[in-house]
Amino acid sequence: MLDKLKADIELKLKSNENFAGALLPPVEISSAPAHTGADISISWPLSAAKILKKNPLEIAKTAAKIIQGVNSVADAQAAPPGFVNIILDDGFISNASLDRRLKDRNAGVSKERTLIEFVSANPTGPLHVASGRGASLGDSLVRILNAVGINCDAEYYVNDAGNQAELLGVSLKTRVEGKEPPENGYHGDYLIDMAAEIKDKCAGWTDKEFSSYAIEYLIKTHQEDMAAFNVNFTRWFRESELYKEDLPSKTLDFLKSRNLAYDKDGAVWFGSSKDTDDKDRVLVRTDGRPTYFLADIAYHKNKFDRGYSRLVDILGADHHGYVPRMKAAIKALDKTEDSFVPVIHQLVHLIEGGEKVKMSKRSGKFITLRGLIEDVGKDAARFFFASRTADAHMNFDLDLAKKKTAENPVFYVQYVHARAAKIERTAREKSLTQAQNLIGYKFAPQERALLAKMLWLKPVLQNCARDFSPHYLSTYLVELAGIFHSFYDNCRVLDEADLETTAARLLICQRAKERIKKGLELIGVSAPEEM
Repeated sequence: MLDKLKADIELKLKSNENFAGALLPPVEISSAPAHTGADISISWPLSAAKILKKNPLEIAKTAAKIIQGVNSVADAQAAPPGFVNIILDDGFISNASLDRRLKDRNAGVSKERTLIEFVSANPTGPLHVASGRGASLGDSLVRILNAVGINCDAEYYVNDAGNQAELLGVSLKTRVEGKEPPENGYHGDYLIDMAAEIKDKCAGWTDKEFSSYAIEYLIKTHQEDMAAFNVNFTRWFRESELYKEDLPSKTLDFLKSRNLAYDKDGAVWFGSSKDTDDKDRVLVRTDGRPTYFLADIAYHKNKFDRGYSRLVDILGADHHGYVPRMKAAIKALDKTEDSFVPVIHQLVHLIEGGEKVKMSKRSGKFITLRGLIEDVGKDAARFFFASRTADAHMNFDLDLAKKKTAENPVFYVQYVHARAAKIERTAREKSLTQAQNLIGYKFAPQERALLAKMLWLKPVLQNCARDFSPHYLSTYLVELAGIFHSFYDNCRVLDEADLETTAARLLICQRAKERIKKGLELIGVSAPEEM
């Protein structure tokens, strides 16, 4: 409904004789600051001032008068330095409370297909906390994009080929033999446990069999961890599939046919420095083995060949150098720059008792994702991860995540759902009915504030999809929860002496409960009926 209101305001402004004829900017609406007493605000006069060559406050005063004639607007007032603050009429607020659509009115599911690849951790050890951040980010984005009508799939790329897989097998074999793995091998305790499980059945195994067993064992644990974290993938794509279809070799031929690969010093190189990279990159080593980069180009070409038009790669903090070379590769595949979207998430620091928890991946002494889930719970972990932008380092407070109080944001939000569910159960027990709509109902301030906040779920999701970040949604849920708790404290919902008010407030509670549940669902968090 806000989309239509925005379009109505824009049409009214641009068709008015004061502004007609100029190439004016689009109108954007936002939630008005609380102190204004308004519902929404536009800064359009500020962006239009340069074009119109007028004082923005004078433009705002003219715009406010025009906007007062728009349907659903009760009042509009100019404010320095060039804002228009708008109060919506109660009828608009009433209708909005019944609107459950998350997609634009005329939008179906997009024909263009987006593929988000995330986690894609090497199956050489358990998943760690940083992988959890990438998993939460990727899965939340897939859910949100699909919710707003963007056709989106999720994929996990499994590196089950190459030197790392071989080294893992060697490390497992040495553990079976009771020895320490090589210095450049894998030293985690998980290999000791794995070795104990197979000690009586691996006699005569080749190095390849040790490698294959370890890889399959760890892939299974990754799949179990993702399921425990409520993360779903459309497909687990194995690197070995590329080689079965000879795709790296075919991709190399493709690049050579476009004069984008050349021979030098016994190796084959990709001329990526011509575009975004700082130097050319090796595609095939001097011993004839393809590099990981060639496999990555082949994998991305395969994604496009499968019909995806936009590829989103969610990458760990150590992948900054990967982006320029991959952008050059995407261009070499004759794809547009915006068809490849890299999203890099920064490090996670676990805090306990006010101190950082020390972790070391090399020694194998690090906090696993499974350990985090067991310690604080899936819901708290996912909500906390969704609360920060990907490009910000994150301090994850373990003590806060375990609290069952309003200090813990996930508890604070979930409690709204549980509280509203309890209200509904009590209403049923007392045979109290819910209103079908709120037309003609006179709102108390807390009721109106809650309904007005509900208007913003769809725009918030659109912002998440635009910026590839679910943090807007977690912030919105905390704000919505705060307004609900204020409503609950100040407005008696169930009053058998005032059935009309009770019926209206039951409808308001139901709509708030639905939005909380949908918002939590989109970041992979449960909405409990009781707490």
